Amino acid sequence: MSKKNQHKSMKAIFDLISPDCAGIDIGSKVHYVCVPQNRSSEPIQKFECFTEDLAKMVKWLRECKIKSIAMESTGVYWIPVYQALEVAGFEVHLVNAKHIKNVPGRKKTDVEDARWIQKLLSCGLITGSFRPDDQICILRSFVRQRKRLTECASSHVLRMQKALTEMNIQLHNVISDITGATGTAIIKAILAGERNPIELVKLCDVRIKSGKDIVAKSLCGDYRKEHLYVLKQEFELFEVYQQKIAELDKEIDDHYREIDKKDYETKKDLEPKKKLSNSPKINIRQNLYEIIGVDLTKIPGLNELTMQTIISEVGVNMSKWETEQHFSSWLGLSPMNKITGEKVFRSRTNKVKNRASEAFRMAALSVSKTQTAFGAFFRRIKARAGAPKAITATARKIACVFYRLLKFGEDYVDQGIESYEKKYNESLVRTLDKLAKQLGCTIVQSQEAC
Repeated sequence: MSKKNQHKSMKAIFDLISPDCAGIDIGSKVHYVCVPQNRSSEPIQKFECFTEDLAKMVKWLRECKIKSIAMESTGVYWIPVYQALEVAGFEVHLVNAKHIKNVPGRKKTDVEDARWIQKLLSCGLITGSFRPDDQICILRSFVRQRKRLTECASSHVLRMQKALTEMNIQLHNVISDITGATGTAIIKAILAGERNPIELVKLCDVRIKSGKDIVAKSLCGDYRKEHLYVLKQEFELFEVYQQKIAELDKEIDDHYREIDKKDYETKKDLEPKKKLSNSPKINIRQNLYEIIGVDLTKIPGLNELTMQTIISEVGVNMSKWETEQHFSSWLGLSPMNKITGEKVFRSRTNKVKNRASEAFRMAALSVSKTQTAFGAFFRRIKARAGAPKAITATARKIACVFYRLLKFGEDYVDQGIESYEKKYNESLVRTLDKLAKQLGCTIVQSQEAC
């Protein structure tokens, strides 16, 4: 076979990998859609972003007998198109823009982008980004909105603290949280006109560790009019956000009842764990257990809010990732080795923007000082490679445990720090014994070690 015929043969093979596919270049005003040349007299057409035009796009793609569609977009312009095509029964792939970079010499236009996306999909050279099922997508939107509201509320807490500091009221130095029961009661009394420190101290909760005389000293300040006005506005805005968060928590609790429940023989009633300052009033632990069938909050570092964030991002179906190595790599927690000349010249993890990865890293940081196997592992890696790598390595270990428990439906059993240290020491002994044999030496255990 000549080189020319061989090239044509290879081209035909690539074209037939996925012949019933289309490519869409998403825009804020118009979308360009490309189908194979033999499916329409005009294989590239333009559709506006209105709902009526999306319906026309779906109808045209059906007439062209398209089965799978790839789209590339930044921002949120792709969401209405994705949902319309998914409801219509198409196999939709949302492609990362980094994976379809322009090749040199090709024009950069919307028409060419649509044609290029369709060509890559037909050759099987691109894969879609992960997107959980519809029920988890709804939960994900709620959880992300809750995080935004919490961040906005936190900004008002900082301004409240600034106003108190400008009045030289050192309340934040004697109580851990000025938005707790004691802090809220004292701020409300100040805004109501109370200035006597002795009367304000009476509002302290019995659990406040600081002495009443110290708290009274912290409440002696310069109550200026302008600072009190700022404190009043910031406190009112903080309470508005707290009310909206409470309403959203109720919406999340209602949605948990709509998610398909896990079938298991024995049902357990789980109590909420220790409440955090931003914990909702709903029983997230019980809700997650009913849709998963496993209490994942037993894993060190994963509290209820962290678990809710992770489940809302990755879902409950771990079959999307073949192994735990694939899962940790998708999270950006595994080294991405680059090899050239049979040498590894780069082994850092990829930089990814993944909320689940951030949650696992926060879990790793929270176990750093605990007397658990994860805590001992973190401290060992930190002593050898530093804190950033210790956080990544521990986050990967927690993510692998999370993957196994969720995929195989097993309960978590903590091996304990003693068991971990014992296994690590045994591993060191095996390594030293192997090295000694290579050097023709023998390891003798001392009497003190015995």
